[in-house]
Amino acid sequence: MANIKLNRVALIGTGFVGSSYAFSLINQGIVDELILIDLNEEKANGDVMDLNHGKVFAPQPTHVRFGTYEDCHNVDIVVICAGANQKPGETRLDLVEKNVNIFKGIVEQVMGSGFDGIFLVATNPVDILTYATWKFSGLPKERVIGSGTTLDTARFRFMLGEYFNVSPSNVHAYIIGEHGDSELPVYSLADIGGVPIMKMIERNDQYKIEDLQPLFENVRDAAYHIIKGKGATYYGIAMALVRITKAILNNENAILTVSAHLDGQYNQKDVYIGVPTIINREGIREIVELELNEEESVAFHKSAHILKDILAPHFKLN
Repeated sequence: MANIKLNRVALIGTGFVGSSYAFSLINQGIVDELILIDLNEEKANGDVMDLNHGKVFAPQPTHVRFGTYEDCHNVDIVVICAGANQKPGETRLDLVEKNVNIFKGIVEQVMGSGFDGIFLVATNPVDILTYATWKFSGLPKERVIGSGTTLDTARFRFMLGEYFNVSPSNVHAYIIGEHGDSELPVYSLADIGGVPIMKMIERNDQYKIEDLQPLFENVRDAAYHIIKGKGATYYGIAMALVRITKAILNNENAILTVSAHLDGQYNQKDVYIGVPTIINREGIREIVELELNEEESVAFHKSAHILKDILAPHFKLN
């Protein structure tokens, strides 16, 4: 039994996003052991009981238990969903000061356990907090990953699928940049079944190029609409986190638009930002550099510098 390799994940923060992630993770049968960690021990233990009671219906019997930071020493991935939540009217970047301080304490305690795996960060502003996790942990940049624009890209594919009346699984398109107000759509490289979207618009009168900007704005502002409607976003991001987790543990070499550290790619250095990235068991294998057009390049540069300006007061940038 000692030689059997188990997939272990520790989840820090069992709020809306964390508990939704745990629920989705168990329903997909991806991990052998899931450890829930939260300052509110009563809430976390309640989640453990609730999830275990439904385990008989899951694809495999994931071992779910309550834990502490010391339990992170032998897990493969630590997923951080803890921190202050985004309130109505508040941008993700408004959360910086509160959450950087929270993360310092969390990451130092995780690293104190002897943890040597991969960090996956979901808390907003995710690009800033992924950079903070990298700095506080001292781990190689390849092993610190943020959820980035994975969910934004999924929203984009869904809305393009709705517009063109095709399955979103056959839409190939990316949202890159900050997970937030300065993100951008890469329309120049978007295609459906290998046909560029711009070609589809040229060939069919029912599609119009002027519809693309409002479509993107609906993607960009989706979180604000969801927060207004139900107070928080959690199902979509939880499923995105599970997708990243699966890509890591199954060594998939999957391409996902996570928040990754740039070191010269896209002519940017020392910033975590959402870009297409090849993910496997080691974390980030490689960053995929898209051939952006001039307008997209300018927008991406602006997005990166917005993040750098926010990072600068907190960290010494290269």
